[in-house]
Amino acid sequence: MKNNPLQLKSLNHISFVCKSAEESINFYQNVLGFVPIRRPGSFDFDGAWLFGFGIGIHLLQSEDPENMPKKTEIDPNHTHISFQSESMEAVEKKLKEMEIDYVRDRVEEGGMQVEQLFFHDPDGFMIEICNCDILPVIPLAGEVARACSRVNSLQMPQPRVKQVLQQ
Repeated sequence: MKNNPLQLKSLNHISFVCKSAEESINFYQNVLGFVPIRRPGSFDFDGAWLFGFGIGIHLLQSEDPENMPKKTEIDPNHTHISFQSESMEAVEKKLKEMEIDYVRDRVEEGGMQVEQLFFHDPDGFMIEICNCDILPVIPLAGEVARACSRVNSLQMPQPRVKQVLQQ
């Protein structure tokens, strides 16, 4: 398959090295709604696995937590993971209730406005919550356009190719 040479199906998990697996479990479970799941017993290092929204988050306990760098500035132009929300107002209200510092941003495209909220997990990894699904997903080399929430997570639309049968 030319457009999927590795025959990928979906994103499986994201891994983060953390100062305190316990503190990070609390954050991902109570702030973002992930559920702790069983991890293989053969691992010889501390950590935790969580699952939610079709992806896993693997937390790896740092062997040297005191020397881990921590980002304090919330900058939307840095590496982050992003989640879509049905209600940006509810997200902002909850972040305020939980006393989590965040930065608000906005993207405008074709008359549409995407709201974004950025904040850090306990180790400084950045999280974005947005209503990005209002933007169409438009492949650069195609004509199919769909909203993010309606894109099949297993495969992007492929151009139709006439099948030629050899006899």
